[in-house]
Amino acid sequence: MGQDWKVYFYVSPYRRTLETLPGLGRAFERERIVGVREEPRLREQDFGNFQDREKMRVEKETRLRYGRFFYRFPNGESAADVYDRITGFRETLKADIDIGRFQPPGERSPNMNLVIVSHGLTLRVFLMRWYKWTVQQFEGLNNFGNAGMLVMQTGDGGRYSLLVHHTTNELRAFGLTEPMLKDQKWQKIAKPGELNYDCITTGFFTHFT
Repeated sequence: MGQDWKVYFYVSPYRRTLETLPGLGRAFERERIVGVREEPRLREQDFGNFQDREKMRVEKETRLRYGRFFYRFPNGESAADVYDRITGFRETLKADIDIGRFQPPGERSPNMNLVIVSHGLTLRVFLMRWYKWTVQQFEGLNNFGNAGMLVMQTGDGGRYSLLVHHTTNELRAFGLTEPMLKDQKWQKIAKPGELNYDCITTGFFTHFT
């Protein structure tokens, strides 16, 4: 990373994330921060309009039996619903990256770092959508701890990989399986536009057992 690196924030509009944002911002010198955008699509999964503690306990137990991805809370969302809005955000994010929308044309830094301040399930769904993980792979992931983070960093070929910053043991603790780790190793060296034909989610049907 060069000396002219900058940082730009996307933040969920919920109070918890808005309260976390200033603490994150204080970790950077003011001239490093080029902007922040409140992004409603990064909000937490909607658990329903009124959340009674006992009813929520029962609903979450039911979700474990039904499946964390498809179970929809009454008057709320399923993780599949979150997936749909995160898909829209991902397209916006990719366009922002490609166009360099974070600064005026004459001031754009090639060393731009993006920070997404969101919620546990929403961030897991974001990673699922970005890396094309299956529902089964998503349901094997563990939640982030409070103020936890995961870093997607560009590898040698220009793609984003979790294995540039994190160790295999850290990613195993997060819930990545061996096939997912193998794909992250590929992401670390591959170029944009290339396809991992050895990955079960992009390979031929004979890869499924």
